[in-house]
Amino acid sequence: MDEAVIAPETDVPLGELRQLYGAVGWTAYTENPELLGKGVAGSSYVVTARLGGRLVGLARAMSDDATVCYLQDVLVHPDVHRRGIGRALVRAVLDRYRTVRQKVLLTDDEPAQRAFYESLGYAEIRDFGPGTLRAFVRYD
Repeated sequence: MDEAVIAPETDVPLGELRQLYGAVGWTAYTENPELLGKGVAGSSYVVTARLGGRLVGLARAMSDDATVCYLQDVLVHPDVHRRGIGRALVRAVLDRYRTVRQKVLLTDDEPAQRAFYESLGYAEIRDFGPGTLRAFVRYD
C-alpha cells in the first residue's frame, strides 16, 4: 500500500473538499460549498493527506500563533481509515503550534473519538476536575 503524503496546503480545490467532507457525512459543510471553501481558506493552517494525488484527509486549525490553537476539523476518507492518517494530520498541526500552550478541540461524543484524541495528549475538560475549567459553545 502507498503511504499518504502529509503536507500543508493553502489552496485546496472546492470540489475535493466537497468530496471529502461528503464522504465522512459532514453535510452541514457540503450543503453550503461556498461557506466550506471560505472556512478552509480562512484557516490559519491546513494540512492535507494525499494518496496518489487524491485528497484522503485534512486537518485545519485557527490560531493566534501565541496563546491558543483551535483544531477545527480532522477528516479521513472512510476508504483509508486505520492507516495512521488521522494521527499524522493531528501531529502535523500540533507540531506547527508546538509553542502554543492552549490547544482546543470540539468533537463528537463517541468512544472512538475520545480514545483517539487522548492518545494524542488531549483530555476532556471534565477530566481536569470540578472547578478547574468550563467550556461553552454557541451554535447559531
